[in-house]
Amino acid sequence: MLDTSARLLRLLSLLQAHREWTGAGLAERLGVTPRTVRRDVDRLRELGYPVNASPGTGGGYQLGAGAELPPLLLDDDEAVAVAVGLRTAAGNGVEGIGEASVRALAKLEQVLPSRLRHRVSALNEFTVPMLRGPQDSSADPSVLTELAGVCRDAERLRFAYRDHTGSVTRRTVEPHRLVCTERRWYLVAWDLDREDWRTFRVDRVEPRAPHGPRFTPRPPPAEDLAAYVSQGVSQRAYAARAVLRLKVPARDAAQIVGPSDGVLEPVDEESCLLRTGAVSLDVLVIHLMMLGCEFEVVEPPELTDRIRRARDLLGRAVESVAVKEM
Repeated sequence: MLDTSARLLRLLSLLQAHREWTGAGLAERLGVTPRTVRRDVDRLRELGYPVNASPGTGGGYQLGAGAELPPLLLDDDEAVAVAVGLRTAAGNGVEGIGEASVRALAKLEQVLPSRLRHRVSALNEFTVPMLRGPQDSSADPSVLTELAGVCRDAERLRFAYRDHTGSVTRRTVEPHRLVCTERRWYLVAWDLDREDWRTFRVDRVEPRAPHGPRFTPRPPPAEDLAAYVSQGVSQRAYAARAVLRLKVPARDAAQIVGPSDGVLEPVDEESCLLRTGAVSLDVLVIHLMMLGCEFEVVEPPELTDRIRRARDLLGRAVESVAVKEM
């Protein structure tokens, strides 16, 4: 027979597994009397678990919703399924739950026994997901959970970082937060060597153990870190920058301009400003043509000249085709 502590955990697990149990059914599963079940239910209530009881022959016990989420008891298969699901959500940047998935996965993997960690790793290692978008933009879930851990524990992080040219540098930072877009993950951190805040693409980060020492977190570079990262990856990182007035409402523009493409600012009910950047003005012209909406150039004036040049080039191409068809 299970001792009292083990029996309480088993009882809690049974109550979480099914919506409602009869007293006789719980007694049979636990190998005790219905009277012992009643005493154990009272102990769970004393510990803060809201166990509801309904009287009569058709009554039973049910775990109610509490003010706080109680600790979940998972068997081996359930724990593996949850870990794999969280890794999938984290690695694929599922909109709205990506960052929460990373935090939850970091907590779960911290308490997983080694036998289950091996099962989770094997399943992820030998599973090939069908992902939308560029494959090289997806972040390794194990790196994500490692970065989430050092952010949570305020531990210094050392890593090799590969920039867009392929050059690798060694970095030592005080990690602050992870920020997720629909396509990429970014780490916001204080760079100790450069004495400034930096944003790093997580898929280019290769952590180097050991981590530490611990540090006192600094005030963040901005209250809205999502906007801070969006501005950095869409403007500050590029040599050519521009401000445009899109002739569509901001809510509609948000459907065609992602957080890594630029920062939108409402103007009125029919237009908004787009602050964006690219490696060159010519590349920026191509991006603007792909927006599919009307716009005006606010700055720089040179961008208007590049648009005229592109218009003339395309016009001559169309005229050439028309002449051949005559």
